[in-house]
Order: sequence, then structure tokens, then C-alpha cells
Amino acid sequence: MIALPIPCIPCIPACLIRGLPIKPPIPHNGRIVSESTQQPPLPELLDVVGQGPAVERIQRGMIAGRVPHAFLFTGPAGVGRRTTALAVGRTLLCTAPVTVPNAGRFPSLPDDAPLRQACGHCRSCRLAASGAHPDLHVVYKELAAYHEDREVRNRVMQDLGIGVIRQFLIAPAYQGASMGHGKVFVVLEAELMSDAAQNALLKTLEEPPPGVTIFLLAQRSEELLPTTLSRCSLMRFGPLPHEFVSDKLAAAGIDPAAAAFWAAFSEGSVGRALRLAGGELYAMKRDLVERLAALPPTGDADLGEHLHGLSEKLAESTIKATRRDADVDMSKNLAVRQAAGLLLEILGALYRDALSAATGASREWIHSDQAPAVDALATRLTPDQIAEILEQLAEYERLLWRNANAKIIWDNVAITCASAAPLRL
Repeated sequence: MIALPIPCIPCIPACLIRGLPIKPPIPHNGRIVSESTQQPPLPELLDVVGQGPAVERIQRGMIAGRVPHAFLFTGPAGVGRRTTALAVGRTLLCTAPVTVPNAGRFPSLPDDAPLRQACGHCRSCRLAASGAHPDLHVVYKELAAYHEDREVRNRVMQDLGIGVIRQFLIAPAYQGASMGHGKVFVVLEAELMSDAAQNALLKTLEEPPPGVTIFLLAQRSEELLPTTLSRCSLMRFGPLPHEFVSDKLAAAGIDPAAAAFWAAFSEGSVGRALRLAGGELYAMKRDLVERLAALPPTGDADLGEHLHGLSEKLAESTIKATRRDADVDMSKNLAVRQAAGLLLEILGALYRDALSAATGASREWIHSDQAPAVDALATRLTPDQIAEILEQLAEYERLLWRNANAKIIWDNVAITCASAAPLRL
């Protein structure tokens, strides 16, 4: 990403509640987020769907008065980790939290157990809903663009570095709470923290100032240092049911067939499914699957160029969407890598479906909306050939992230998909 020439600021409150980073709430940067900013209602803690075990553990801690000061939420993106963390944060900061009886919601708790969540109406809740709460902070790698050090601002934002962690988490954690009810920090993509950043954070995780609660959100716990893991209360978030995700997409106006596909493809991630379901990607996917199903063993001379063009088109769309929604310029190189990864993931899902069909494995197909195409691939290719294709697709993705020539890679992908031929660089 290209660093933005933003004035130095000491701290940024929760600007990511809506899912994409926006400019800080100060006049120098355009949009001003205030208590009066109109936002859709936020899900409160008891409204979180599909993550009952995690919510129950949190409620048990609140009932007992023993809420951990550092959490690690792991699981796929888009399954409610951030929603839950922010809901807990708003509950901790709320000046008039409400309690309701359990009444069978969590079977292992008594019916009269007092479940707690934010009221949604006090000044603290209104500020949190608008993204302007001074004590609710969301920390993410793109904050490097707002760092006081020019060198940090000018670096490519591929990890969550020590500069961001020190300025936007550690330093404000040791400052007094503006509203007197503690401070909450939610760290997105915590697995991207550098070793130096994690080591700098250890003392704050182990002995935070009174009233400070930290949530680290990561897809996999093993990507963090053992010393970081040992200082956090680990909670695992599982995929949401496909039917739930599909219903959410349908409610957003997505065609039922497309909604069912993206629900399965995203593996129960509402957030990812919603991001992918917009635009023309589903139509592109259907066309590509039919083209691959009809491939002769001799291949398609234009397929490599077609795949390369699709990758470039998706990359441009990603850059435009990031600029529009987040006001951040994503580098072309990073956008191309992400687009290529998505295309290869779609291809990989197709050939895994074909392998299931060829071997008679009992498994729900991702591309069940194009079952005849899957059957055609399973008929044309042997299971060994399909397994070879899957292995080669994984290798192509690794090469693309190592800056190999994209055009040559896509030409090889076309050859491999036609005949399971190995890499020829």
C-alpha cells in the first residue's frame, strides 16, 4: 500500500466498526465521526449468532466478575470474532449495562443466571456506535499510514509492526480513560504482528493497566508466538452454518444460486461471502468452470491469457473498492497477488469437487450449482491426474507470491488444467 500524507495524531478510536478503516475523526482528514453520526444498529453480545460457546464463556466470566484482561479470538474471517469483541468492549464500557435472565439460552447455566450486555442507549454506547468512542480502539496494520514517524508511514503495510503497536496500543493503554470506564483495544489480523511487535506487547498483555482489556483476533493461534499465547484467554470461533450465510446473502439481494455458492465457498464466513458476492465475480466463475469442463487434453490456446486477464480485472476492482471504501491506495502488486489467490482458490475448489466425484467420496460440493461440469471433469480425468492438478495449483500460488512472472504462471495453469502436466517454467 502507498502511505498517505496524514498529519501525526496521538491516538485513533474505533474507526473499524463497519468493517473497513476510515479516516480518523479529526477535521484535518475530511470526514468527522461524531456522536451524532447515523449508523445502523450494532449487534449486542446476546445477538451474536452461531458462536454460543464463546459467548457463554464470556458471560460466565462476567457473572463471576472474572473477565480476562487479554483475549485471543481465533477462527475464519467473517464468522463474528470482531463483532463479538466489539460487543464485549461496548458492554465493558457501557455506563448502564442491562441484564436479562438466561432462560434456557445457555443450557449449562441456570435459568436465572444474569446475562449481561451493553444498553445501546447511554452516551458511551452512542459514541461506540458512531465509531468515535475515545476509549474503544481498533488497531490494524493500515494505521501505519497515520504514524508519527515518516519511515513507518512509507513502509509497505504487509505486517503489523512494532511502530503501530507502540503508538496505537501500548502508549494509549497507559493513558487515563477519557470516560472513566476503562479502555478496550481490538487488534485485527493479530497473526500479522511481527515478532518485535509481539515482544513489545508482552508486558501490557501480562500486566495491563487497571481497566484495560485487549482482544487479539487471529485466524490461527499457531501463527503467534508462544509467549503471546500464554498471556491470553483463547476462544475458538467456528464457521457459521452455510444456510445462515446463504440466508444473509439472499436478504442482501443476492441471487439464490450465487448465495448458495458463496456460502459454501466462504466456508461459513458471512463477511467474506458478502464481499465476494457483489459485482460480476459469480458470472465470471460460472463461465470459467464451463470452459474448464470443456477443455480437451490438448488444451485451450487462449485460456492462459484469459486467466491472466481475469486476474488483472479482479485486481483493479480490488484497488478501486479499497480506495472507495477505506480511502487507502492498495499497491497493484498486492492486489494482483490477492486476485490470483482467489482465482486459484476457485479452481482448487472445482478440482476438489471433481476428485470427490471421481472417487465417490461423500462430501458436499462447493460448485454444486454446476454439477454437470464437475461430473465432466471427473469423467475426463483420473483421480491421480486431479490430485496432480491440485498439487500444481498450490505450487502456482506459492510462486505468484514470490513474484514469479504472472503471465507464464497462468499459461502453466491452463496446461495443467487440461492435462495435469507438471510445472514448466
